[in-house]
Amino acid sequence: MNKVFKNADEALNDIYDGVILMLGGFGLCGIPENCIAAMVRKGTKNLTCIANNAGVDDFGIGLMLHKKQVKKMISSYVGENAEFERQLLSGELEVELIPQGTLATRCMAAGYGMPAIFTPAGVGTEVAIGKEIRTFNNKEYLLEYAFDADFAFVKAWKGDTEGNLIYKETARNFNPLMAMAGKITIAEVEELLPTGELDANQIHTPGIYVHRIFKGINYEKRIEQRTVRSRFPNP
Repeated sequence: MNKVFKNADEALNDIYDGVILMLGGFGLCGIPENCIAAMVRKGTKNLTCIANNAGVDDFGIGLMLHKKQVKKMISSYVGENAEFERQLLSGELEVELIPQGTLATRCMAAGYGMPAIFTPAGVGTEVAIGKEIRTFNNKEYLLEYAFDADFAFVKAWKGDTEGNLIYKETARNFNPLMAMAGKITIAEVEELLPTGELDANQIHTPGIYVHRIFKGINYEKRIEQRTVRSRFPNP
């Protein structure tokens, strides 16, 4: 099975309106920049996006929001995107906010083939409204279902032609969990190497989870909030 594609446009060619997407990354760190740019060019609409956050106004998932491609966001944090806020308040965008640990564990459950999990996160809050609650050892837990995503977009530092992936430092974040969870996982990498070139002991995502892979280009790697201080303190 040849998993290697020429670029993002080729790898995403068969994505259609209305699909459920997972997008790796945390803030703007480790996001699949090339896949997002290809989705903007493609113009696919009515998307449900599962991601830790919604990017910023002019980068990340924020680019798809500006094009009105996203119907629903499932996220744990969305505070850096003014267009997201506008669409939410106007009723243009459906939003499901969930605890970050629950987001990660629902991804993991999908990858493990588990239909659901029980978690204490959200018990007694709005998160629990309409959900089943069970008690284990005198403690209440919410029933949360595993995600059911059509595609997962992930970004890695290095990959090989079999789809094995290595992430770099904090850019690892949600990418390994989402790589496991998508029905079709598409990986973009900074370096694409022949099979056997990666140290097997360093591989984070085995190639069995990755269906398509390509070498990305023109990575910006933006910083979401840059905080600096003066070189010379005020007298």
